[in-house]
Amino acid sequence: MTFDVAVIGLGAMGSAALYHLARRKARVVGFDRFQPGHERGSSHGSTRIIRLGYFEHPSYVPLLRRAYELWRELEAASGRRLMTITGIAEIGHPESALVRGTLASSRLHDLPHEVLDAGELMRRYPAFHLPNDFVGVVQPDGGFLEAEPGVQTHLDLARAAGANIHHNRRVLAVEPGGNGVRIVTDDGAIDAGTAIVAAGPWIKTLLPDLPVDLHVTRQAVLWTQSQNDALFRPGSFPVFMIETGHGIHYGFPLHGADGVKIAKHHHSGEIVDPETCHRQVTADDEKIVRDVISQYLPAANGKLLNAKTCLYTMSPDEHFVIDRLPGSPQIIAASPCSGHGFKFAPVIGETLTDLAMTGATANDISRFRLTRLPGN
Repeated sequence: MTFDVAVIGLGAMGSAALYHLARRKARVVGFDRFQPGHERGSSHGSTRIIRLGYFEHPSYVPLLRRAYELWRELEAASGRRLMTITGIAEIGHPESALVRGTLASSRLHDLPHEVLDAGELMRRYPAFHLPNDFVGVVQPDGGFLEAEPGVQTHLDLARAAGANIHHNRRVLAVEPGGNGVRIVTDDGAIDAGTAIVAAGPWIKTLLPDLPVDLHVTRQAVLWTQSQNDALFRPGSFPVFMIETGHGIHYGFPLHGADGVKIAKHHHSGEIVDPETCHRQVTADDEKIVRDVISQYLPAANGKLLNAKTCLYTMSPDEHFVIDRLPGSPQIIAASPCSGHGFKFAPVIGETLTDLAMTGATANDISRFRLTRLPGN
Protein backbone atom coordinates (compact mmCIF):
# COMPACT_ATOMS: atom_id res chain seq x y z
CA MET A 1 0.00 0.00 0.00
CA THR A 2 1.19 3.52 -0.79
CA PHE A 3 0.45 6.25 1.73
CA ASP A 4 0.04 9.97 1.24
CA VAL A 5 2.32 10.76 4.18
CA ALA A 6 4.63 8.78 6.45
CA VAL A 7 5.57 10.21 9.85
CA ILE A 8 8.81 8.96 11.40
CA GLY A 9 9.03 9.55 15.14
CA LEU A 10 5.84 9.65 17.23
CA GLY A 11 6.83 11.79 20.17
CA ALA A 12 5.24 15.19 20.79
CA MET A 13 5.63 16.53 17.24
CA GLY A 14 5.15 13.34 15.25
CA SER A 15 2.05 12.27 17.17
CA ALA A 16 0.50 15.71 16.64
CA ALA A 17 1.30 15.62 12.91
CA LEU A 18 -0.20 12.13 12.65
CA TYR A 19 -3.40 13.34 14.29
CA HIS A 20 -3.81 16.41 12.10
CA LEU A 21 -3.10 14.40 8.96
CA ALA A 22 -5.59 11.71 9.89
CA ARG A 23 -8.36 14.16 10.77
CA ARG A 24 -7.91 15.72 7.31
CA LYS A 25 -8.42 12.27 5.78
CA ALA A 26 -4.87 11.76 4.53
CA ARG A 27 -3.72 8.17 4.16
CA VAL A 28 -1.07 8.34 6.81
CA VAL A 29 1.29 5.89 8.48
CA GLY A 30 3.47 6.51 11.54
CA PHE A 31 6.55 4.72 12.85
CA ASP A 32 8.34 4.80 16.18
CA ARG A 33 11.10 2.48 17.31
CA PHE A 34 9.84 2.51 20.92
CA GLN A 35 6.58 2.20 22.85
CA PRO A 36 4.57 5.35 23.74
CA GLY A 37 5.73 6.91 26.99
CA HIS A 38 9.31 5.69 26.61
CA GLU A 39 12.06 7.64 28.38
CA ARG A 40 14.77 7.65 25.70
CA GLY A 41 13.83 10.90 23.98
CA SER A 42 12.33 14.29 24.83
CA SER A 43 8.59 13.76 25.39
CA HIS A 44 8.40 12.19 28.86
CA GLY A 45 8.69 13.44 32.42
CA SER A 46 5.13 14.16 33.55
CA THR A 47 4.75 17.89 32.80
CA ARG A 48 5.88 20.70 30.49
CA ILE A 49 5.55 24.46 30.90
CA ILE A 50 3.32 26.41 28.53
CA ARG A 51 3.67 30.20 28.43
CA LEU A 52 2.80 33.11 26.16
CA GLY A 53 5.40 35.80 26.89
CA TYR A 54 8.27 34.09 25.13
CA PHE A 55 11.72 35.31 26.11
CA GLU A 56 13.38 33.36 23.28
CA HIS A 57 11.84 35.66 20.62
CA PRO A 58 8.56 37.57 20.17
CA SER A 59 7.91 35.83 16.84
CA TYR A 60 6.86 32.67 18.72
CA VAL A 61 3.86 34.35 20.36
CA PRO A 62 1.37 33.95 17.44
CA LEU A 63 2.26 30.25 17.27
CA LEU A 64 1.72 29.98 21.01
CA ARG A 65 -1.70 31.57 20.78
CA ARG A 66 -2.64 28.96 18.20
CA ALA A 67 -1.09 26.20 20.34
CA TYR A 68 -3.31 27.18 23.28
CA GLU A 69 -6.37 26.96 21.01
CA LEU A 70 -5.36 23.55 19.72
CA TRP A 71 -4.60 22.12 23.16
CA ARG A 72 -8.08 23.18 24.23
CA GLU A 73 -9.57 21.60 21.10
CA LEU A 74 -7.67 18.39 21.84
CA GLU A 75 -9.05 18.39 25.38
CA ALA A 76 -12.58 18.83 24.05
CA ALA A 77 -12.16 16.08 21.45
CA SER A 78 -10.74 13.60 23.93
CA GLY A 79 -12.49 14.49 27.16
CA ARG A 80 -9.08 14.57 28.88
CA ARG A 81 -7.56 17.43 30.85
CA LEU A 82 -4.16 18.15 29.34
CA MET A 83 -3.49 21.78 30.32
CA THR A 84 -3.58 23.40 33.78
CA ILE A 85 -3.30 27.18 34.09
CA THR A 86 -1.41 28.27 37.20
CA GLY A 87 0.16 31.54 36.11
CA ILE A 88 3.90 31.83 35.54
CA ALA A 89 6.57 33.90 37.27
CA GLU A 90 9.74 34.59 35.27
CA ILE A 91 12.31 35.89 37.70
CA GLY A 92 15.75 37.44 37.59
CA HIS A 93 17.73 40.66 37.54
CA PRO A 94 15.93 43.32 35.47
CA GLU A 95 18.70 43.10 32.85
CA SER A 96 18.69 39.30 32.64
CA ALA A 97 17.88 37.73 29.27
CA LEU A 98 14.86 35.99 30.78
CA VAL A 99 13.24 39.14 32.18
CA ARG A 100 14.15 41.42 29.26
CA GLY A 101 12.99 38.88 26.67
CA THR A 102 9.73 38.08 28.41
CA LEU A 103 8.92 41.78 28.77
CA ALA A 104 9.75 42.43 25.11
CA SER A 105 7.35 39.70 23.95
CA SER A 106 4.66 40.71 26.43
CA ARG A 107 4.77 44.38 25.46
CA LEU A 108 4.97 43.79 21.71
CA HIS A 109 1.97 41.45 21.73
CA ASP A 110 0.03 43.27 24.47
CA LEU A 111 -0.03 40.24 26.76
CA PRO A 112 -1.45 40.58 30.29
CA HIS A 113 1.42 40.75 32.76
CA GLU A 114 2.67 42.35 35.97
CA VAL A 115 6.20 43.29 36.98
CA LEU A 116 6.74 42.67 40.68
CA ASP A 117 9.77 43.48 42.79
CA ALA A 118 11.35 40.80 44.98
CA GLY A 119 9.37 41.77 48.06
CA GLU A 120 6.05 41.66 46.22
CA LEU A 121 6.94 38.31 44.65
CA MET A 122 7.80 36.75 48.01
CA ARG A 123 4.61 38.08 49.59
CA ARG A 124 2.55 36.54 46.80
CA TYR A 125 4.62 33.33 46.59
CA PRO A 126 6.28 32.81 50.01
CA ALA A 127 8.20 29.73 48.82
CA PHE A 128 10.71 31.98 47.02
CA HIS A 129 13.76 33.50 48.70
CA LEU A 130 15.02 36.22 46.36
CA PRO A 131 17.71 38.94 46.28
CA ASN A 132 16.39 42.46 46.70
CA ASP A 133 17.39 43.46 43.17
CA PHE A 134 15.40 40.67 41.46
CA VAL A 135 12.07 41.23 39.73
CA GLY A 136 9.48 38.89 38.31
CA VAL A 137 7.25 39.09 35.26
CA VAL A 138 4.02 37.40 36.27
CA GLN A 139 1.62 36.28 33.54
CA PRO A 140 -1.78 34.76 34.23
CA ASP A 141 -1.82 32.51 31.14
CA GLY A 142 1.16 30.34 32.07
CA GLY A 143 0.71 26.79 33.22
CA PHE A 144 1.66 23.22 32.50
CA LEU A 145 0.82 20.42 30.10
CA GLU A 146 0.52 16.70 30.78
CA ALA A 147 3.45 15.33 28.78
CA GLU A 148 2.86 11.61 28.19
CA PRO A 149 -0.96 11.95 28.12
CA GLY A 150 -0.60 14.72 25.52
CA VAL A 151 1.32 12.42 23.20
CA GLN A 152 -0.99 9.48 23.88
CA THR A 153 -4.09 11.57 23.19
CA HIS A 154 -2.76 12.63 19.79
CA LEU A 155 -2.01 8.98 19.00
CA ASP A 156 -5.38 7.71 20.19
CA LEU A 157 -7.33 10.26 18.16
CA ALA A 158 -5.09 9.72 15.13
CA ARG A 159 -5.78 5.98 15.26
CA ALA A 160 -9.51 6.61 15.65
CA ALA A 161 -9.38 8.83 12.54
CA GLY A 162 -7.74 6.09 10.49
CA ALA A 163 -3.98 6.48 10.96
CA ASN A 164 -1.86 3.36 10.57
CA ILE A 165 0.53 3.27 13.55
CA HIS A 166 3.57 1.05 14.11
CA HIS A 167 5.47 1.13 17.41
CA ASN A 168 8.56 -0.95 18.14
CA ARG A 169 9.46 -0.66 14.47
CA ARG A 170 12.77 0.93 13.61
CA VAL A 171 13.19 3.02 10.47
CA LEU A 172 16.53 2.30 8.85
CA ALA A 173 16.43 4.71 5.91
CA VAL A 174 14.32 7.42 4.30
CA GLU A 175 14.97 7.19 0.57
CA PRO A 176 13.67 9.84 -1.85
CA GLY A 177 12.88 8.68 -5.35
CA GLY A 178 10.79 10.05 -8.19
CA ASN A 179 7.85 11.93 -6.75
CA GLY A 180 7.79 10.07 -3.44
CA VAL A 181 9.81 8.44 -0.72
CA ARG A 182 10.50 4.90 0.46
CA ILE A 183 10.61 4.20 4.18
CA VAL A 184 12.86 1.21 4.89
CA THR A 185 12.21 -0.41 8.28
CA ASP A 186 13.47 -3.45 10.13
CA ASP A 187 10.27 -5.19 8.99
CA GLY A 188 10.05 -4.24 5.32
CA ALA A 189 9.50 -1.04 3.36
CA ILE A 190 6.57 1.19 2.47
CA ASP A 191 6.13 3.99 -0.06
CA ALA A 192 4.62 7.40 0.55
CA GLY A 193 4.23 10.65 -1.31
CA THR A 194 5.78 12.67 1.54
CA ALA A 195 7.77 11.84 4.66
CA ILE A 196 7.80 13.93 7.83
CA VAL A 197 10.87 13.09 9.89
CA ALA A 198 10.31 14.11 13.51
CA ALA A 199 12.75 11.69 15.10
CA GLY A 200 14.14 14.00 17.79
CA PRO A 201 17.75 13.13 18.67
CA TRP A 202 17.85 10.58 15.83
CA ILE A 203 16.92 13.00 13.04
CA LYS A 204 20.48 13.37 11.73
CA THR A 205 20.89 9.59 11.71
CA LEU A 206 17.91 9.31 9.38
CA LEU A 207 18.69 12.48 7.41
CA PRO A 208 22.50 12.66 7.22
CA ASP A 209 22.26 15.25 4.42
CA LEU A 210 20.24 17.68 6.55
CA PRO A 211 22.47 20.78 6.36
CA VAL A 212 22.38 21.87 10.00
CA ASP A 213 24.71 21.14 12.87
CA LEU A 214 22.36 19.57 15.42
CA HIS A 215 23.81 18.17 18.61
CA VAL A 216 22.17 16.25 21.43
CA THR A 217 22.59 17.19 25.08
CA ARG A 218 21.70 15.27 28.22
CA GLN A 219 19.35 16.85 30.78
CA ALA A 220 18.39 15.90 34.33
CA VAL A 221 15.12 16.61 36.15
CA LEU A 222 14.52 16.25 39.89
CA TRP A 223 11.39 15.84 41.99
CA THR A 224 12.03 16.85 45.60
CA GLN A 225 9.96 16.64 48.76
CA SER A 226 8.67 20.00 49.94
CA GLN A 227 8.94 21.02 53.58
CA ASN A 228 5.54 22.71 53.38
CA ASP A 229 3.14 21.43 50.74
CA ALA A 230 0.79 24.38 51.21
CA LEU A 231 3.42 26.67 49.67
CA PHE A 232 3.60 24.64 46.46
CA ARG A 233 0.03 23.74 45.61
CA PRO A 234 -1.50 25.11 42.38
CA GLY A 235 -3.20 28.37 43.29
CA SER A 236 -0.48 29.19 45.80
CA PHE A 237 2.52 28.57 43.56
CA PRO A 238 3.01 29.15 39.83
CA VAL A 239 5.14 27.46 37.25
CA PHE A 240 8.33 29.47 37.23
CA MET A 241 11.61 30.22 35.53
CA ILE A 242 14.49 31.93 37.31
CA GLU A 243 17.76 33.22 35.88
CA THR A 244 20.67 33.46 38.31
CA GLY A 245 24.43 33.16 38.14
CA HIS A 246 23.80 29.42 37.79
CA GLY A 247 21.80 29.83 34.56
CA ILE A 248 18.06 29.40 34.01
CA HIS A 249 16.16 26.93 36.17
CA TYR A 250 12.47 26.11 35.97
CA GLY A 251 9.88 24.32 38.06
CA PHE A 252 6.27 23.43 38.77
CA PRO A 253 3.74 23.37 41.58
CA LEU A 254 2.94 20.04 43.20
CA HIS A 255 1.28 17.66 40.78
CA GLY A 256 0.61 14.03 41.56
CA ALA A 257 2.75 12.23 44.10
CA ASP A 258 6.25 12.99 42.84
CA GLY A 259 6.95 16.25 44.69
CA VAL A 260 8.21 19.56 43.33
CA LYS A 261 9.66 19.19 39.83
CA ILE A 262 12.72 21.38 39.18
CA ALA A 263 15.47 21.35 36.55
CA LYS A 264 18.10 23.51 34.92
CA HIS A 265 17.48 24.55 31.32
CA HIS A 266 20.44 23.19 29.31
CA HIS A 267 21.74 21.47 32.47
CA SER A 268 25.52 20.94 32.05
CA GLY A 269 25.57 21.19 28.24
CA GLU A 270 26.98 17.65 27.99
CA ILE A 271 26.87 16.49 24.35
CA VAL A 272 25.90 12.83 24.01
CA ASP A 273 25.02 10.06 21.59
CA PRO A 274 21.35 9.12 22.08
CA GLU A 275 22.21 5.46 21.58
CA THR A 276 24.82 5.25 24.31
CA CYS A 277 24.29 8.15 26.73
CA HIS A 278 24.18 7.55 30.49
CA ARG A 279 20.56 7.77 31.63
CA GLN A 280 20.96 7.63 35.40
CA VAL A 281 20.89 10.87 37.41
CA THR A 282 24.17 11.31 39.27
CA ALA A 283 25.18 13.25 42.36
CA ASP A 284 26.75 15.88 40.09
CA ASP A 285 23.47 16.19 38.20
CA GLU A 286 21.60 16.65 41.45
CA LYS A 287 24.02 19.33 42.66
CA ILE A 288 23.43 21.44 39.52
CA VAL A 289 19.78 21.71 40.54
CA ARG A 290 20.21 21.70 44.32
CA ASP A 291 22.52 24.73 44.23
CA VAL A 292 19.59 26.85 43.11
CA ILE A 293 16.87 25.12 45.14
CA SER A 294 18.79 25.62 48.39
CA GLN A 295 19.37 29.32 47.73
CA TYR A 296 16.18 30.50 46.06
CA LEU A 297 13.54 27.90 46.93
CA PRO A 298 14.65 26.41 50.25
CA ALA A 299 11.26 24.98 51.18
CA ALA A 300 11.60 22.62 48.21
CA ASN A 301 15.02 21.39 49.30
CA GLY A 302 13.74 18.12 50.76
CA LYS A 303 14.77 14.59 49.97
CA LEU A 304 14.99 13.39 46.38
CA LEU A 305 11.78 11.56 45.44
CA ASN A 306 12.41 10.91 41.77
CA ALA A 307 14.81 11.85 39.00
CA LYS A 308 14.96 11.32 35.24
CA THR A 309 17.09 12.24 32.27
CA CYS A 310 15.91 13.43 28.88
CA LEU A 311 17.53 14.79 25.73
CA TYR A 312 17.62 18.17 24.03
CA THR A 313 18.30 18.30 20.29
CA MET A 314 20.05 21.64 19.85
CA SER A 315 20.24 23.80 16.74
CA PRO A 316 23.09 26.33 16.46
CA ASP A 317 20.86 29.33 17.29
CA GLU A 318 18.47 27.37 19.56
CA HIS A 319 15.50 28.01 17.25
CA PHE A 320 13.47 25.28 15.59
CA VAL A 321 14.24 23.63 12.26
CA ILE A 322 11.20 23.02 10.05
CA ASP A 323 11.91 22.79 6.34
CA ARG A 324 12.08 20.56 3.31
CA LEU A 325 15.28 18.61 2.77
CA PRO A 326 17.32 20.44 0.10
CA GLY A 327 17.16 18.46 -3.14
CA SER A 328 14.40 16.22 -1.76
CA PRO A 329 11.28 18.35 -1.25
CA GLN A 330 9.18 15.26 -0.52
CA ILE A 331 10.98 14.97 2.83
CA ILE A 332 10.09 17.46 5.58
CA ALA A 333 12.55 17.73 8.47
CA ALA A 334 10.91 18.64 11.77
CA SER A 335 13.19 19.46 14.68
CA PRO A 336 11.21 21.88 16.89
CA CYS A 337 13.85 21.52 19.43
CA SER A 338 16.49 23.06 21.67
CA GLY A 339 14.55 22.22 24.82
CA HIS A 340 11.56 24.51 24.37
CA GLY A 341 9.37 22.75 21.82
CA PHE A 342 6.82 20.55 23.58
CA LYS A 343 4.24 23.28 24.20
CA PHE A 344 4.06 23.91 20.44
CA ALA A 345 3.23 20.30 19.53
CA PRO A 346 -0.33 20.78 18.22
CA VAL A 347 0.49 23.86 16.15
CA ILE A 348 3.61 22.19 14.78
CA GLY A 349 1.47 19.17 13.91
CA GLU A 350 -0.97 21.46 12.12
CA THR A 351 1.89 23.22 10.31
CA LEU A 352 3.54 19.99 9.17
CA THR A 353 0.18 18.77 7.91
CA ASP A 354 -0.26 21.99 5.92
CA LEU A 355 3.18 21.59 4.36
CA ALA A 356 2.64 17.93 3.51
CA MET A 357 -0.85 18.35 2.06
CA THR A 358 -0.84 21.79 0.43
CA GLY A 359 2.81 22.89 0.35
CA ALA A 360 2.19 26.03 2.42
CA THR A 361 0.97 27.09 5.86
CA ALA A 362 -0.66 30.16 7.33
CA ASN A 363 1.47 29.75 10.44
CA ASP A 364 4.61 31.87 10.32
CA ILE A 365 7.59 29.52 10.38
CA SER A 366 10.01 31.78 8.52
CA ARG A 367 12.36 31.82 11.53
CA PHE A 368 12.70 28.04 11.30
CA ARG A 369 13.88 27.75 7.68
CA LEU A 370 17.28 26.28 6.88
CA THR A 371 18.23 29.40 4.90
CA ARG A 372 18.77 31.32 8.15
CA LEU A 373 21.75 29.14 9.04
CA PRO A 374 25.34 29.56 7.80
CA GLY A 375 26.04 27.57 4.66
CA ASN A 376 22.40 27.55 3.55
